[in-house]
Amino acid sequence: MIPVRGFEGQVVGVLGLGRSGIATIRALQAGGAEVVVWDDGARAGELAAAEGVALRDFAKPGGCADLACLVTSPGIPHLYPAPHPAIAEALAAGVPVDNDIGLFFRSLAGADWAMMEQPPKVVAVTGSNGKSTTSALIAHVLREAGREVQLAGNIGRGVLDIDPPGDGGIVVLELSSYQTELARALTPDVGVFTNLSPDHLDRHGGPGGYFAAKRRLFAEGGPDRCVIGVDEVEGRFLANQLSVGPGDDRVIRVSSAGKLSGPGWLVFAKKGFLAEYRKGRQVGAIDLREISGLPGAHNHQNACAAYAVARSLGMGPRQIEAALKSFAGLPHRSQKIAEIAGVAYVNDSKATNVDSARQALRAFRKIRWICGGLEKEGGVAPLLSDAAEVRKAYVIGREAAHVAMQLKGIEVEICGDMGTAVARAHAEAEAGDTVLLAPACASFDQYDSFEKRGDDFVARVQALA
Repeated sequence: MIPVRGFEGQVVGVLGLGRSGIATIRALQAGGAEVVVWDDGARAGELAAAEGVALRDFAKPGGCADLACLVTSPGIPHLYPAPHPAIAEALAAGVPVDNDIGLFFRSLAGADWAMMEQPPKVVAVTGSNGKSTTSALIAHVLREAGREVQLAGNIGRGVLDIDPPGDGGIVVLELSSYQTELARALTPDVGVFTNLSPDHLDRHGGPGGYFAAKRRLFAEGGPDRCVIGVDEVEGRFLANQLSVGPGDDRVIRVSSAGKLSGPGWLVFAKKGFLAEYRKGRQVGAIDLREISGLPGAHNHQNACAAYAVARSLGMGPRQIEAALKSFAGLPHRSQKIAEIAGVAYVNDSKATNVDSARQALRAFRKIRWICGGLEKEGGVAPLLSDAAEVRKAYVIGREAAHVAMQLKGIEVEICGDMGTAVARAHAEAEAGDTVLLAPACASFDQYDSFEKRGDDFVARVQALA
């Protein structure tokens, strides 16, 4: 646990009693704060009693008056489309609003760090797609090199629940836009920006607000080293703002769209080969094509980012290459489940938006595509230009008929549910085909999460096998 500093003897409110909320309560208490809590769920009283804290409705008049800070969970809106009533009350009372990420950065460094040979470092990863794989891959590469590594944030443990890092320890954080937008302290040693595509726009007031939330990690966090994906204009703009000139190697530009050029520090993947250039000269190369845990160009971008981070932390190219080859991949992200009679079954349930589904469609051939769910803004029609390898689409979800209508020029079958879709794809697939779950939609019409949706797909495929 990371005890939260700076609130000894003060009253701090915690809004939301999920995983991060419970960890925050315990970390605040360990730091000497008096904690009061609120959650809109039916189990709020039970959860508060289990932690030995008082329940208080912060949204009531005066509910925040004595608070030194209100700490909110990431899923609770604090600005758009409208602040939660408790946060609105805190704003009106002038009470600082923060989250567990902000508390983590203000509390991580201890007095013992001055005695360490290598003070711990924090690597923070944000972006639209690839955050989880990139974060896990960075942690895997560093562990393979014998480094002490903890993985936290949106993946692994809650940030305040980790152990205090030791001499030379590294904390790798996956951070969403909800977390970077609100955190009052952001001081990573290495910041990573994977890419940007439209997502969560209602929570950020549009694409500008969404990008601004990501940008805070770099503009306000001031990392010593920045690894920036430059395949979109936002990444190129961010890299430009962070560097003082073309040769500034504090910024490492990465790409999976083709060769980069210039005098700076560059890592890119072209036709399945990763290359590293510094000052105009190639200094490293890796063949990514046969690494089974990293299929497709989108995973090659993740590999480039992880490679760049590892290089910035002192690892050599051959050392990184060996670690990449042993990476097994993450569940629900281009995860090969089985091969049955020459047909591959791939679970990419994490492809909850158009851009992530596009990457999955580009990564495989002869696709029998299971898609659909709760549509996001813009629908799935933009994927038609990437559907050349789709033999047939099997559409699930509450909005299956509307999704199917958008897939013009593709053979489509409305299946409604996962069981029917898997059965129909299995019955029609031929050797060499890939049955791919890449929904391009949220899961919440039929499942509690994309993980539950992916687990359902996996269970049905395993039953076939």
